[in-house]
Amino acid sequence: MIPYHHVIWDWNGTLLDDLQACVDAINVLLKARTLPAISREEYLDVFDFPVRNYYLKLGFDFSKDDWDEVAKDYHKAYAITSAAAPLRQGTQAALTQLKDRGLNMSILSACELRILKRMVTERHILPYFEHIYGLDDLYASSKIDLGHALFNNTGLKKQGTLLIGDTTHDYEVAQAMGIPCLLMTGGHQSDRKLAALDCPKVPDFAGVLDYLFPQSG
Repeated sequence: MIPYHHVIWDWNGTLLDDLQACVDAINVLLKARTLPAISREEYLDVFDFPVRNYYLKLGFDFSKDDWDEVAKDYHKAYAITSAAAPLRQGTQAALTQLKDRGLNMSILSACELRILKRMVTERHILPYFEHIYGLDDLYASSKIDLGHALFNNTGLKKQGTLLIGDTTHDYEVAQAMGIPCLLMTGGHQSDRKLAALDCPKVPDFAGVLDYLFPQSG
């Protein structure tokens, strides 16, 4: 018997391969402030939630920089750098298999909702999801309240629901909601950061499918 009936997906780094887009976008802001650029490897070690703290680690000074303007500047840069960002390899095939096997799915993201829906629609996977929940601002602070809203507003049952993400915050969200978490490596945080978390990890969608539908014998 399949133990799960619903999968809640993270978006950035889990379904969408936008790591390089995020590195390029933050480097636009760093250059404008004459701060050192970061590499992909540095990004994977420093990126965290709430995102404001990640900016502080990079050297932003919010006694001089207005946080609202920084968030807007980032999304202007990200809109350009992420325009061609692809889905992670195997995303659509995995979503098709899950749907064919009777699982329902939603997206829970720290991305602003209008941007999120546009990006999902542009990549032709909107019909796979029952619910799409994103934030109502650009600050990418936390998804915990949003996760509670997803359950409270939709009648979704926690038993049999799995959250799949790529960051320590996804694990925190799952813990706060009282549901299990599966993490995919190769997203927005290093394997070293994820290794400290007490939950299963897989490298790709083949691993997701093996976890959800273990082979017998």
